[in-house]
Amino acid sequence: MLKVNEVLRVKGNTLYTCTPDAKVEQAVQTMSEHDIGSLVVMEHGTLVGMVTFREVIRHVHKNLGKLGDSTVRSIMNDAPISVSPASDADEVQRLMLTHHERYVPVMDGPVLLGVISFYDMAQAIVAAQQFENSMLKAYIRDWPIDSKPE
Repeated sequence: MLKVNEVLRVKGNTLYTCTPDAKVEQAVQTMSEHDIGSLVVMEHGTLVGMVTFREVIRHVHKNLGKLGDSTVRSIMNDAPISVSPASDADEVQRLMLTHHERYVPVMDGPVLLGVISFYDMAQAIVAAQQFENSMLKAYIRDWPIDSKPE
């Protein structure tokens, strides 16, 4: 069974963060420059929220197309769902679908290990299925053939 820690290992450990007092404009700039869809909001070394393009779009819509001087704190999700590194990929997919979340922090107790996206999960599951498929094909090709009929 595929685990979250395996997904993180393949994905890498680059993590983009901001503070809750950062301007929304700064968050948008960081997300745009790095072509990412979320930022982890950290305060004093602790996860306090997530800001994704969904929150940014809602903010822009509400403010008639302007970012203004708003802070990340005013738009962030301050109670993001999270998973542990030992969580099963199937469980994470169900959680993401149920809560309509595209980005989920991976926490080991109070320690943030990374963020996995719906795309990361899909990519990891497809890779695992391809590996399993190739192993099954190899097994079938190497199946011993009885030399004497019964």
